[in-house]
Amino acid sequence: MAHQTAATPDLLAYVREVSLRDDELLRELRETTADLPGGTAMQVMAEEGQLLSLLVGLTGARAVLEIGTYTGYSTLCMARALPADGMLVSCDIDDRWPAVGADFWERAGVGPRIDLRIGDAAGILDTLLAERGPESFDLVFIDADKTNYVRYYESSLALVRGGGLIVVDNTLFFGRVADPAAVDPDTAGVRALNRVLHQDPRVELSLLTMADGITLARKR
Repeated sequence: MAHQTAATPDLLAYVREVSLRDDELLRELRETTADLPGGTAMQVMAEEGQLLSLLVGLTGARAVLEIGTYTGYSTLCMARALPADGMLVSCDIDDRWPAVGADFWERAGVGPRIDLRIGDAAGILDTLLAERGPESFDLVFIDADKTNYVRYYESSLALVRGGGLIVVDNTLFFGRVADPAAVDPDTAGVRALNRVLHQDPRVELSLLTMADGITLARKR
């Protein structure tokens, strides 16, 4: 049986050479984010942004929900993949970092497709359920504080349509999930979600071992 190929720096460079389709606007936003505190750790990889864009297209999504905006790189990738009348609702606890991405959204011509909500994510999700009703999104991307991952997942499951997709970032959490000595709240939160997902008959499931772990959960 074949085993997982080790992602050495040389192999990653080759993958990017033959797979990554990049452009100046995306590179500029990544470079801007990298200069911020925690920027390199918190920003999704370019390959992950490209995957998110592909998933939006594959699902035929017209309504996307993003939990955790940061500087809006993933926001930009997904908004670009939406049809002209599509909408992406993105929420973050503070407007400081999303403000970095807002100019890039406008330059890309997708600003009107993005509805930025600032505040506690759990409260915003409750508001969206009241405003839009259940099963009102086609795709949800979860990339926020890890201690609330299970709560965000349950709210997302109510908000996404049948056949829709929930994408969860950082589900390997720097490898800490497999380290019994790692008992911090963030690692515990990711582990808890991974256990819930594994046993949840409401979804079809695959955990991709790329980037920091990306879980795809398709609602039955």
